[in-house]
Formats: sequence, structure tokens, C-alpha cells
Amino acid sequence: MKVLVVGLGIAGPTLAFWLRRAGHEVVLVEQAPAPRRGGHLVDFWGAGFDVAGRMGIVPELRRRGHRFTEARGVTSRGRRFASFTPSALLRSDDRYVSIARSELAATIYEALEGRVETVFGDTVAALADDGDRVHVTFASGRRDEVDLVVGADGLHSAVRRLAFGPQQRFEDHLGIVVSAFEVRGYRPRNDLVAMMYAEVGFQLVRLSLPDDVTMFLITLRHEGELPGGDVHAQQGLLRDRLAGRGWETAAALEAMSSADSFYIDRVSQIRMPAWSHGRIGLVGDAAACPSLLAGQGSALAMVEAYTLATELARCDGDHGAAFERYETRLAPFVRAKQDAARGLGLAFAPRNRTQLVVRNATMSLMGLPGVADRVMRRSFHDTVELPESATSGSAL
Repeated sequence: MKVLVVGLGIAGPTLAFWLRRAGHEVVLVEQAPAPRRGGHLVDFWGAGFDVAGRMGIVPELRRRGHRFTEARGVTSRGRRFASFTPSALLRSDDRYVSIARSELAATIYEALEGRVETVFGDTVAALADDGDRVHVTFASGRRDEVDLVVGADGLHSAVRRLAFGPQQRFEDHLGIVVSAFEVRGYRPRNDLVAMMYAEVGFQLVRLSLPDDVTMFLITLRHEGELPGGDVHAQQGLLRDRLAGRGWETAAALEAMSSADSFYIDRVSQIRMPAWSHGRIGLVGDAAACPSLLAGQGSALAMVEAYTLATELARCDGDHGAAFERYETRLAPFVRAKQDAARGLGLAFAPRNRTQLVVRNATMSLMGLPGVADRVMRRSFHDTVELPESATSGSAL
């Protein structure tokens, strides 16, 4: 089959990898003119780590990623009141890595070794499924016919909008925005320690990375729209809302203007009644974004992409059955992750003083044996079983 995969994030290249290995013809399309840079750091582990292992990319992920030794909660004066190790939280010493989302995406894409046609600077503008083929019109005016289209184009998916309806029908905004930016030469530093500070309505995390790079991650309660496409206005929103806050907030906002990269978006979930319609399907955040609060959206995207590719490799031309098995296998698991994530907003941006007190008290206990496991069981423990690969060969 000829499959058009829209989106060059995490799910898209993973799906392309396994489809190509099964012998399908794949075209990857990405709206950006080049692979995207920046974005926030993700903790990569669990079943997604298993998919990465089957792809042979774990050594490269470890090379590009980081192993944080401590997560530390601090007061407005910088005093430590909580400390725990990420590996204990995730129940793993060697099967997790913290890595920039863009570096994870780049590693997956590079594993394709140029064997999949990739088109940058374009996206889909119209889709017409006639039952036998999907007729595709691109924003550039180019046209094509393919057997299947899979939207792997994220929270703001064009494929989902064209094939299933407007975003507002499926997006559940959780009342938080997230921003991430990197600066060089920032002081102070706490190498490979996640420094975490919160007040009512927001959290600031400072991550001191190698090569004198510091990443800041801000999560902020915000119900309105974000200024679209205007970085100065977006940064102005953060400055206005966080003026006068404690710890290193003022210094972080000052450093933001000279950041090497800047990212901001809504924290939302996508909840679809179905992940496919006819010859058009969705994967990753386009199908079922669990949100930043779930802590493993990138890993889930890889699990979904691998499972869909496996079912398509087994379907003997019956794409409908493959889409159905893919969703039946994963939808309950993913929706449970979404449900669990909704209760974690107080950890990222407490709504009120009571939630702030609960957040800080919980953090102070996380280093005790068994506490982290009981608190985070629904969010951080995988129960999904990956299908065995049904590909036709062992190499691209």
C-alpha cells in the first residue's frame, strides 16, 4: 500500500519506520521547512522504551539524552523542602532517559536512513476518500492519490480537522499553558537536578543541562487564547502574569528574551469517539493527546504508531480491520492514562492555596519508600502489551 503520513514529530516517523519495514510505500509530509527544534524535555520510559529497543535506537537516545539524579522542590528563598530520584518514581534505573522532544523526533527520523520520501514545507489542504483511494490536495497545490492517510500531526492536526471536524469538537483544554525555553550561561546551576518551584497558579522548573545550557519549563493557569504566532506577545503574557513571583522567576523571565528556542502551547487532551474513518486514521496526539500532565505522551505516540503499523502488516489488505484492532487494543489503555492525567493539574499549576499545600506536602513525602508508587500508580505504570512485529524483514 501507499501510505501518506502527515507529521514529522514522534508518531509519524515511528509509523513510517515500521510501515517501510513491512514493505509499504510511505510518504512523510511535514509543514515546517525542516525538522523542528526546541520544545520541552520529556521523560521517556515504559512501553515506548520497548518500541525504541525494537527499532535499535536506545543507544542513540541515551547519547542524546540525560539522566537526572534528583528532582528537588524549593521554597521562594531557594530552600530545599523535597527531594526524590526520577528513577525511583518510574521504577527503573536503566530503562528511562530524559530527552528533548525534538531530539527524540530527530533520532527516530534518522533511523529511516533516507529510505522514506519526505516532503518539508507542505501539508494537506483537502482529502477526498472515494472508498478505493484517498485523493489528496496539498497546501502547495500538489496532488496525489494514496491508499491510506494517517494524521500524525499533533494537537492541532490538519488531518483530523479535514476528516473528522473542527478541533473544538475534540479538544479538552485543561486550563493550563506550557512554555519551554533554553538559555546559555545562566547562573546558578545545579547539574542534572530538576529544581521545582510553585505558587498558586503556576510552576517553574529549572533544568541545568550539559554544555552550559539551562532549560526552563513554565506551566501556568490560563483559560483564554494565546497570542497566535507572535513570540513577543506570547512572552509578554508570561511576563505580565508572573511579575513579582518568587524564587528565580524574575531572572528566568529576563533570560527568556535571549533564549535559543521558545515554545508555548495549551495543555489539552484530544478525545475522539473513533480514531479512523474509512481510509483515514489518526495516531499520537492527533488521535488521543494525553497532555503534558500524563508525563509520557511521546512514549504513547510510539506505542500507537508501532501497533497501527503491526496491524496494517497483518491485515492482508483489509485496512478497516487493522484500524479497528489498533483502536480496540489501545483505546482503553490510552483513555485511562488521560483520566489519570486530569487529576495531576495541581502538581503543575495549583489552583489555590489548598492545592499548593497538598502539592508541597506530597512532594516532601515522595522520597519515602512506597509513597511515590502509591501516588503515581495510575499515571506512571504501564499495563499495555505490545504485539509481536508482523514485518516481512529485519531491516529497512
